[in-house]
This record gives sequence, C-alpha cells and structure tokens, in this order.
Amino acid sequence: MNRSAEFEYLVIGAGPAGLQIGYFLEKANRDYLILEAGNTPGTFFQKFPRHKKLISINKVYTGYNDPEINLRWDWNSLLSDSEEMLFKNYSRDYFPSSKALVRYLNDFAVHFNLKVKYNCKVLTIAKKDKFMVIDSSGNVYSAARLIIATGFSKPYTAPITGIELAENYTDVSIDPQDFTNQKVLIIGKGNSGFEIADNLIETAALIHIASPTPVSMAWKTKYVGNLRAVNNNFLDTYQLKSQNGVLDTIINKIERQDGKYLVSFSYTHAYEEQEDLVYDRVIVCTGFRFDNSIFDESCKPELTINNRFPAQTSQWESTNIKDLYFVGVLMHARDYKKKQSGFIHGFRYNIQALHHILEYKYYNQELPYQLIPPTPCDLTEAILKRVNQSSGLWQQTGFLCDVIVISDQGKQARYYQELPTDYVHDSELGQYTHYYTVTLEFGYDVDKMPEPFAIKRVHRNNADNASQSAFIHPIIRHFCSNTLIGEHHIIEDLAAEWNEDVHIKPLLQFLRNQLNMQVSLTPVS
Repeated sequence: MNRSAEFEYLVIGAGPAGLQIGYFLEKANRDYLILEAGNTPGTFFQKFPRHKKLISINKVYTGYNDPEINLRWDWNSLLSDSEEMLFKNYSRDYFPSSKALVRYLNDFAVHFNLKVKYNCKVLTIAKKDKFMVIDSSGNVYSAARLIIATGFSKPYTAPITGIELAENYTDVSIDPQDFTNQKVLIIGKGNSGFEIADNLIETAALIHIASPTPVSMAWKTKYVGNLRAVNNNFLDTYQLKSQNGVLDTIINKIERQDGKYLVSFSYTHAYEEQEDLVYDRVIVCTGFRFDNSIFDESCKPELTINNRFPAQTSQWESTNIKDLYFVGVLMHARDYKKKQSGFIHGFRYNIQALHHILEYKYYNQELPYQLIPPTPCDLTEAILKRVNQSSGLWQQTGFLCDVIVISDQGKQARYYQELPTDYVHDSELGQYTHYYTVTLEFGYDVDKMPEPFAIKRVHRNNADNASQSAFIHPIIRHFCSNTLIGEHHIIEDLAAEWNEDVHIKPLLQFLRNQLNMQVSLTPVS
C-alpha cells in the first residue's frame, strides 16, 4: 500500500543547495522533507568533475581570525553556526578533491539532523491546491511549497547536426592511454573542456578545442565559471605551436566516415572561412541543463537561457508557478555568467536570503535588521564594518546588497544585510523614499575591461576619483523610491581593508550631504 505524507515544504535534491535550505528550515523548526534519489548527499559530486578536482578554492590560511572574513576564501563550506562544519576540517588542499566534498556533505546532513529521505527517486510532480510528488515506489508527498534543488541533471547539447554521434563529457573515458596518438576535437571552451584537454596533452597527437566565441578567462571577467588558471595549461601548447589549437568557429556538421569523424567548420574570426577536418574522437563539453520532465502540465515551469534554466523572479520563484522555488545552481538564471550563483560560495548566501524572504512572506517574520542611529558617524561606522567583514557582499558582488532604510521622520535607521539587489527594488523596501544600498563591486564592465594585469590604479590620495577604481570596492547608493539620488565609491585598497581617513572622511561627507537633503520619509503608496 502506497503511503501519503503532507509537509509545509518539500525539497527535491540533497546536494549542497538542498542541505543548505534544509539547514535553515530545520533551524526555523519548519515542517519539511528533503527527497534524494541517491543513497547519500551530493551524488552529483561522486562523478563530477570527471577528474575529481574541484575548482572551488579552499584557502585555509588567510591571516585572519574572523570566521566571516575567512568565508571569502572558503568556497565549499555551507553556512551554519558550527565551527566543526567548515570544509577546512575535511581538506587542506587549495583545490580539493570532490571526494572530500561528498564526505563533508554527508557529515553536514548528519550533524544537523536534517530530514532527508534517501533512495527516493521522484517520477512526477503535479499541482492542484498543493504540490503532489510521486516517487518510484508509488509514495505520494504533498506540500504547500516546493523547492527544487536538483541542480543540472541532464547534459546540454548544442544544436549541431550530427552531434549525437560524438562522445560526451559525462561518460567519455578519462584514461589518457585510450587516446594515444589520436586526433581529438573538444566542443566547448569551458572548464570541463579544458579539464579534458589538459588530461590528454601527453598522449593525444592533436587536440582542438572549438566554439563560436573566444576563450573567456576568469581573471579578466571576474566570473569563476569562465576558464580558470588551474585548467589552462593547454593554452601554452596552442600559442607555442605544439600541435594543439583553440578554434573560434561554428560547427556546421559532424559525420562519420571510415571510422573517423568529418567535421565541417565556419571560422568566426577568419572571414567565415570554411574547412573540413578529420578527427579520431569528438567530445562534447557544452555543460548541463535543468531537467523539467518530472513536472506535468499542471505545474511545468517556464524555461529561459536556451531552455537550460527555469525562469525565476527576484525571489527565485517560478515566473509562472506560484510557490515553486529554485535553489543552488538553478539560481544562476538570475546572474548567468556574471556573478557566482552557480557555485556553493555564491548560492549559499542566496539561499540564506531566500530563507529570510520565505519567513517574511509566509510567516510574517520581519526581514532581519539592526537598528542604528541615523547619523553620518553611525552610518559610516556600520557600513565600513560590513564592507570590511562581509563574505556575502564579497562573493556576490553587486548581486547582493545591504540596505539601510531611514524611517520615522529620520529618527531611525534599519540596517538589513545581504538581500538580492533586484528583490530590494521589487519589494516594499524599494518603495521607501529614503534608503541606501551597500555593495562591493568591481569597477569595469566585462566588455570594457582592459588588460587585467596592466590596469592603471587610482592614486590612493585622490579619493575624488574613487569611481574609477578597477578592483573590488564599496559603493553606496542613495535611492528615493527606486530613483537613484546619489552614489558614492570608496577608493579601492590592495588588501581590501577600508579603515583609513581616505576611506572614512569622503563617506562621512557624502552621508552628511544626503541626510541633509530632507527627502520625504513617507513610504510611497
């Protein structure tokens, strides 16, 4: 006989995102259950990345004793109130093994007694008044709210004729000897493609990495999902003419001929020159996508970004299905290839913010804030303390912000921490006629970024030009009902420590000027 159970929340997936939201639900004493298809948390990381080395850094020795600051360089820990449950206790490697992450996630679930049901594969999700979830054993679960933490569970395949003939990153051999003296084409210029290429340098006769657009280096874009230095040894072999190549090209067609692959190219940076080349192996490394096949038509979420992500509001709620939320890498739809929501060190803060939003939305719990006197000195002290300490603002540059609302006719200031910037402007907070956002941001848009190792820095004694700072630095913006009233940049600092007169005095003066503007303090109706 099939069993039926009802909850406030169902969470699908016990990867890092599912465990992180589970931690907050458990702490708030909410009625929830996490359903996991595997027999342990983090089953994705049992197989990926294929060579078992994470590109999320684990810098154990930072010179700081503050746990919050140290999270700036700890990209694998989940947020919690336990010093024991920090990833540094599981690995000291700068680029740790995925095996250590799986062990950490398992212990995290046990340590916090999270409610996870393993070996529970979800087959169907429907919605009437509530969400109905059916697993492979015929058990039925219902919930008022559903949180999807499944990550990317299906490979993304580019629309290329004949691509189904190629091998895929998900299951191609990782033994270099299997490619001895072979000509190999890798489709995709992300970390997975270069991870495969670096592994084959010693044995393959020739390796080409191809996609329509040039390589994007993480050190230039500041997006850690672009090519990282740990995977870019292959670039030397190309530029120094060691039989390998990086091709900016459209792949028109892949065919099988005489046991080999005939691939037709149209080069995007060679006047659309066309060429056919022959390879022994073709490997597709074009990433993954969200699988929405488990949803029936009653609650099938809209998709976006080449159908790779579920479309979401600034609260990470489905744009077309009420009370359906997404966490983890799926949150990356809101900042795709710009910020760090696709990675633990980004989405852990998103999930914390989502938890606060859910508590406010469904349980009338106020968003957490601190009351501070609305004076220039007190606001300056509060802002500088946060930008010198916050890991969330540091990791999610510009995407998350602190918010200071001046209310009660200027007698009170409410300081909120680490909320999504878009949500602030979409919510009631954005209706106030006197509020400030505090962010940490880099100074250049990606398309305007000069050579990253030859940037002219702003002179530290010229704070008037702080807005020209290229490195990460604080920005304080004054809004009146989503209309930008004023903007102040604090000059960049090599150590990212903003505690000198050159940082303090200009901010004090800016706040004095803004507070004296006598903007009406009544919320806009």
